[in-house]
Amino acid sequence: MLYLWSAIVLLAGFFNVANAFYLPGVAPTDYEPEQKVPLLVNTLTPVYDSAARKLQSVISYDYYHQSFHFCKPKDGPKKQSESLGSILFGDRIYDSPFELFMLKNESCKSLCSSSYDSRSALFVNRRIRLDYDMNWLVDGLPAASQVYQDGEDGQQFYSAGFSLGGTNDEGTPFLNNHYDITIEYHKTRLGKYRVVGVIVDPDSRNNQLDKDGHAKCDAKEPVSLKIDGTTDVLFTYSVNWVPSDTVWATRWDKYLHVYDPSIHWFSLINSIIIVIFLTGVVSAILIRTLRKDIARYNEIDLSEDIQEDSGWKLVHGDVFRSPSNRMLLSVFLGSGVQLFVMTAVTLTFALLGFLSPSNRGSLTTIMIVFYTFFGFIGGYVSTSFYKTFGGESFKLNAVLTPTLVPGIIFVVFFILNFFLVFSRSSGAVPFGTMFAIVAIWFIISLPLSGLGSFLAFKRAGWSYPVRTNQIPRQIPTQPKSLRLVTSIVLAGILPFGAISVEVYYIYNSLWFHKIYYMFGFLFLCFGVMLLTTATVTILLTYFLLCSENYHWQWRSFFAAGAASFYVFLYALIYLASKFSLGSFTSYVLYFGYSLLMAFVLFVLTGSIGFISTFFFTRKIYGSIKVD
Repeated sequence: MLYLWSAIVLLAGFFNVANAFYLPGVAPTDYEPEQKVPLLVNTLTPVYDSAARKLQSVISYDYYHQSFHFCKPKDGPKKQSESLGSILFGDRIYDSPFELFMLKNESCKSLCSSSYDSRSALFVNRRIRLDYDMNWLVDGLPAASQVYQDGEDGQQFYSAGFSLGGTNDEGTPFLNNHYDITIEYHKTRLGKYRVVGVIVDPDSRNNQLDKDGHAKCDAKEPVSLKIDGTTDVLFTYSVNWVPSDTVWATRWDKYLHVYDPSIHWFSLINSIIIVIFLTGVVSAILIRTLRKDIARYNEIDLSEDIQEDSGWKLVHGDVFRSPSNRMLLSVFLGSGVQLFVMTAVTLTFALLGFLSPSNRGSLTTIMIVFYTFFGFIGGYVSTSFYKTFGGESFKLNAVLTPTLVPGIIFVVFFILNFFLVFSRSSGAVPFGTMFAIVAIWFIISLPLSGLGSFLAFKRAGWSYPVRTNQIPRQIPTQPKSLRLVTSIVLAGILPFGAISVEVYYIYNSLWFHKIYYMFGFLFLCFGVMLLTTATVTILLTYFLLCSENYHWQWRSFFAAGAASFYVFLYALIYLASKFSLGSFTSYVLYFGYSLLMAFVLFVLTGSIGFISTFFFTRKIYGSIKVD
């Protein structure tokens, strides 16, 4: 009962934090004329350099980092409440001194004057050369830097963020200190006004104040920060309100433009063809080959005193022998099923439109919540298989199931966070957030996992259709195609091929700070990947058994998880083609997060492959007669 009340209190606080920033923005905000419209600032992030065709950093920085010397509100910047997922992905949202009033145009309004010393100039100039973008939010909409036009239908769409600065022909960096802000608004039937678009055109102007203290924005000379002295910079901005026919419900459409949807459809059709082909192969094996095998094995020849077995029936006395490291396999299976259910439910919610891109960090937040509560499933599955394998250390299994895989992820994440702290990146997760994650883990996930383990302990494990011999059978020499490394490498190609195109878009979204919203494609690719994984693993296991190799448990797990190897290999290729990182910390972060993603995929797909194969072997050996 104490755990229940603790969980309720913790989750109540958790959802308050999660909803404090954006739930008011899910419903439209109506403004009166000259009512203040808040402009919030977010982190500065590196972007893809279209000229060099490389991303040169993966480290983000706080908008109010001391070296940027951006203008602050009079009472100091106030941090805005954010969701857990938003914090984990590096969002650090504050208020700003910009004053925007509905329908009120401003021309060359002075913001503040800042002084850059040589150290700050070196820092800012380097960020400019690394192509960093500034990120603002107006009424929950990200400020866009440019308006692009689709060549096919002529539709315009926006790219979130705008440049910190640029370089001239000689390569000298200059700082953008003037911002032309264009805000699109839509008038409702009730005479109210809603923000439906934000465009910022930054510029570098060596503006000055006149004798009356008013800014003059007619300077043509850019602002270049001196590295051997002090540079005074005047920040200014202009505001222009433009009416738009775009309604509030569709204001995100211009931000969520699909460049070439035909690529996605081609990928899906290709994946579906693969699945149909593989399913047909498996069906042929099950309907024709297995049916003939079973009929032959069950046929009694009265003219012979001794019946000779052949094929996969030869290993019927060893096929269900307990695998080595059964504790580790059981823990991986429990965590894998927990990850599978979490992913399936999350994608279903996203597919139905519950996870809007306007609700920042909602996807990550809901994944953490679901994974926490599905700890019950993980504990139940892990203990059930451990009991089936003949294990006896149930208390240790109940402890390892909710701690091993999450513990590995948390330790790696914690180490990577130290690198972010060392580089003074805004992506460094605060100690309070880390403590909240651990608290949710221990107060909710562990007890639920323990409850699942307890219920599984009270019931019998899965039964085997045949008895296991006391003396293990000797395994003959295996063909090259069924050797450990060869079979695993071959098994991972098709599942990875089913998701390869979607992996590209996920990596673009993750590393280039783009908004990912194509959950329909992702849901279909996820289903195709699972079907392909199960099919390939069952085929491999059948061939192993026909070769009298009964060590299929770990082999099926590794073969099914082999797609993660190709995902990590793809990450290396992606690094070589899209990145030109200039710091050791950036490389550590890239490799660390890529390994984490590959590890999670390995546990998930490995569990799906093993469970599919487990019930396949039970089915075929339950269909034959064994003396």
